[in-house]
Amino acid sequence: MRELPLVSLFCSCINPQTLDSAHYKAEDAVDLGLGSMRDVEVIPLSQRASGQAFQVILRPPSFDGVPELHGALGLTPRRDPSLEEIQRRLEAAEERRKCQEAELLKHLAEKREHQREVAQKATEENNNFIRHAKARLQQRMENNQENRQNRLAAMLERLQEKDKHAEEVRKNKEMKEEACR
Repeated sequence: MRELPLVSLFCSCINPQTLDSAHYKAEDAVDLGLGSMRDVEVIPLSQRASGQAFQVILRPPSFDGVPELHGALGLTPRRDPSLEEIQRRLEAAEERRKCQEAELLKHLAEKREHQREVAQKATEENNNFIRHAKARLQQRMENNQENRQNRLAAMLERLQEKDKHAEEVRKNKEMKEEACR
């Protein structure tokens, strides 16, 4: 559809000369490719350098030869379903329900299996952690015990050396006293 210049459309409505329908005949009407719109008539008024002027005439709608609304929309009148058709539909609905239920149960089983795997993995990791922690603690306790024994042995050795030294000092003192007497 072509666009009409707005000024030309207004001019054609205002100009009394163009309102005189005696100048126009039905064969002057221009078909703009609106095949289904038989209620619109477009008549060219004049051609100018700035564009063309048209007169658009709207007729009341005619319903001659127009297909019925139901046929145009592809709707057929409803018919009552038979008992077999109702049974078939009910069976199909029951089958869909069973499929959905089976799918839901399958999904829930997968979810439970995943939860079980996660719990098992967490328990395994926890047990590994506990085992490693016990091993580290045992190693530390052994190291501490060894260090304690080494420190005690070193202390005993120093005490024995002090005792030896003290014994030597006493002997030297006694010898000096005996030598002085």
